Amino acid sequence: MIRLLTTAAMLALILGANAETVVDGTAIADETQGKNWLSYGRTYSEQRYSPLTEITAANVGKLGLDWFLEFPDFRSLNASPLVVDGVMYFTGSWSALVAVDLRTRKVLWTYDPKVLEIAGDRARIFWDTNRGSAYWKGKLFVATGDGRLIAVDAKTGTEVWSAQTTDPKLPLYINGAPRAFKDKVLIGNGGTEVGSARGYVTAYDTETGKQAWRFYVVPGNPADGFEEPAMEMAAKTWTGEWWKHGGGGQTWNGLTYDPEFNRFYIGTGNGSPWNRRIRSPDGGDNLFLCSVVALDADTGKYVWHYQTTPGETWDYNSNMDIVLADLTIEGKPVKALMHAPKNGFFYVIDRATGKLISAEKIGKVTWASHVDLATGRPVEIPGSRYEDGEETVYPSAFGVHNWPPMSYNKDTGLVYIPTMEMAGWFSDKGIDAVEWHATDFQMDTAVRFTKGDDLPEKVDASWLLAWDPVKQQKAWEVKLPGVWNPGTLTTAGNLVLQGRTDGKFVAYDAKTGDSLWIFDTGLGISSPPITYEVDGKQFVSLLVGWGGAGTSFGGAFTAQHGWAYREHPRRLLTFALDSKVALPPSPPPRIPQPVFKEDFKVDALLAEQGNDLYIRNCTLCHGGSAISGGYAPDLRESQAPLFMEAFHEIVISGSRQLQGMPQFKELTDKDLVAIQHYLRRQAAAATKAAAE
Repeated sequence: MIRLLTTAAMLALILGANAETVVDGTAIADETQGKNWLSYGRTYSEQRYSPLTEITAANVGKLGLDWFLEFPDFRSLNASPLVVDGVMYFTGSWSALVAVDLRTRKVLWTYDPKVLEIAGDRARIFWDTNRGSAYWKGKLFVATGDGRLIAVDAKTGTEVWSAQTTDPKLPLYINGAPRAFKDKVLIGNGGTEVGSARGYVTAYDTETGKQAWRFYVVPGNPADGFEEPAMEMAAKTWTGEWWKHGGGGQTWNGLTYDPEFNRFYIGTGNGSPWNRRIRSPDGGDNLFLCSVVALDADTGKYVWHYQTTPGETWDYNSNMDIVLADLTIEGKPVKALMHAPKNGFFYVIDRATGKLISAEKIGKVTWASHVDLATGRPVEIPGSRYEDGEETVYPSAFGVHNWPPMSYNKDTGLVYIPTMEMAGWFSDKGIDAVEWHATDFQMDTAVRFTKGDDLPEKVDASWLLAWDPVKQQKAWEVKLPGVWNPGTLTTAGNLVLQGRTDGKFVAYDAKTGDSLWIFDTGLGISSPPITYEVDGKQFVSLLVGWGGAGTSFGGAFTAQHGWAYREHPRRLLTFALDSKVALPPSPPPRIPQPVFKEDFKVDALLAEQGNDLYIRNCTLCHGGSAISGGYAPDLRESQAPLFMEAFHEIVISGSRQLQGMPQFKELTDKDLVAIQHYLRRQAAAATKAAAE
């Protein structure tokens, strides 16, 4: 039987291979197509699961490097790239946006938003990192460190519009990826630790850049009135004059659109300041901190919430990714939401109602014994709030799971989570709850979480965890090096792929956790991998560029890998079956060597003053205890702090602002002397420890 095709069908067959994908809500929601990677988590579900099956657990041993590009101007590469019709888009340092033709393997265009020229004091509080962009109907949307949301023409890289999403005078920044939906694009911001901050998310019109709606995470001053009933409800869970401290709740990650319910789920941040004794002195849950909040996607109005850490006081925020899936629990289908915030529990929530289904520990947790399913509240362990002045609890402020995204494989029924296990020391001894106030553009959390004199040590305390969300139990886990590990990708080929802090890119059997393939990239990895098709062939791509908050702030824990500042090339690597391109070798790891000067006499009092100044102004980039994890120079070995004239030019005069070193014009030469003595103390201690 001969079936005649219509003219439209014939045209579709002829043009099908070259048809341009219209990236809209239908396309982004499509779980069946694997050719493109259209959103941060591939689809709206944020599952980071690909249906592609050319590369499988059976043949992944034949995976090899197919091609690569080098990006010497970039420092950190943390992004999830997007792929649309054979073109890749990714963000690099200082929110730059790059388009790469995946057939010619050449850069098509680069858009530079000139962040360092615009940011001013805001450059002190954000890193160069950016986690990605959004795509909608021919436009790309990138958010910048200085708080802008910018629309860029996907074909030309030309700016279409720009919207300032934050007050330029406030210490707020953006390094997260926007999400596009229904001709709107949503973005949040960060800044909780560096001033008085009140969190919110904002939706903008994709065509015009005009604000469509905004939702505040925490209530403002009641005397000014409330933006909506949800804020009036939330205010009843606060005490004191919280609005003077901002309240917090910054949403810098964890944005998930649900087309089935036409809702956005936002994972909200910790308090401003961290210490609840300061911001809400008579207690209270402090809504909507550390919560998953469901919003109507058309209006931004509150629908429901679930709070993971009521009255949070350890930086256990819920900014981690939120994954949607249909699960069968106790024989019944559930429209589920899965969430693994910093606090160490894995949550399964009915996203139709916001009702908690289950919550179990996925790592070492000592601040709470369990979550009471009847009330949905954690059962805290007495003393964990450092009521007696200080306490050591698990997890640390890094969390059991941080922003590196997890993935969910519907075939295995498992979630693959990068986890960590570190203790956190918290002390508010000597902090005056009445007199304390935040200073904009300086780090001050109203609780000490570093003793300031820690020395380098090798710590391996991270895992790739395969978790069954229905049984709420571990299926398998793999020990990983270091204490910070990137996000995961899983595929219908029974694979889990993940980069590591030691520079290895690894493929695992998704069912068993067996290691099947390893590639040495020559540099620690921060980005999650993606996979896609070009002309019917499956590829896997990975950005390799050590950087971001975990690497910069981690100090000794990230310095142990030897990825010293600007020592190693930043690259885009692309892999395919049976490919054998050789990757030029990277320099070997190098541990910074502190400069010891016998003729420099450290003044103990000045060094202590310098310790405080360093924590407030320097530690975000140069590392805890003056130990650089590789994001910025290690100031113990740098020559600049040894010479006060040069030190003044760099720090106070701002001679290197356009190279990424912010200006601290309010610091005095006396302050620099104190910082110098602190750095000399740290250098001498490291030299002594090495000799022993």
